[in-house]
Amino acid sequence: MRPSGRAQDELRKVTLQADCTKHAEGSCYAKFGDTHVLCTASIEDRPPPWLRGSGKGWVTAEYGMLPRATNTRMRREAKNGQSGRTQEIQRLIGRSLRAGIDLHALGERQITVDCDVIQADGGTRTAAITGGFVALWRACAALKRAGDIKEWPITEHVAAISCGVYAGKTVLDLDYAEDSVAGADGNFVMTGSGGLIEVQASAEGEVFQREQFDELMRLAQKGIGELIEMQKNAIGVGT
Repeated sequence: MRPSGRAQDELRKVTLQADCTKHAEGSCYAKFGDTHVLCTASIEDRPPPWLRGSGKGWVTAEYGMLPRATNTRMRREAKNGQSGRTQEIQRLIGRSLRAGIDLHALGERQITVDCDVIQADGGTRTAAITGGFVALWRACAALKRAGDIKEWPITEHVAAISCGVYAGKTVLDLDYAEDSVAGADGNFVMTGSGGLIEVQASAEGEVFQREQFDELMRLAQKGIGELIEMQKNAIGVGT
């Protein structure tokens, strides 16, 4: 029995609320159980310096946890004093979101997706990617409505989920109670067509077998398929 009482292949209760802030061109409040992440997408009408004159745009991400996102207060991280974990996660978010967009169709501009963890209970990076995609979509929709882009730049839905081995069983969407004692855990980032963007999987104190990894992949595909349907409901397909 999982601590939450969920079935092995059951997601936590997920909510993706698009357009949840006033000022950002795109936004999403992503709730995966007790993990809550505010994702906002901001448009700048200029690309990074290394892309000027290339005809290409850029999508990047920043990630952070608020001081009381966890059960003890953390210090705020200045941008130049970010932990290795924070830098690794925001690079992962950026890579993941760029996999679903045509940077030439975006034009010479940059979209920054900020993912701020308000409350953490496991799976913050996967919630950030899934909610960040909704925010990115809404920002692109704002560009399209304004006539600033001619072609729709998003080519694939992108979502992410965690899977792991808990109490000897493969399970979907680990919360902290499971993640903290899991025998193995992994984060899977995939496209709506089933393509793999990134897989991060590791043993935590005990090795896991190829058959278990294959089962984790199956669980991830199932969970990501469900999340993409939630994304579509949140954004309104074709908006």
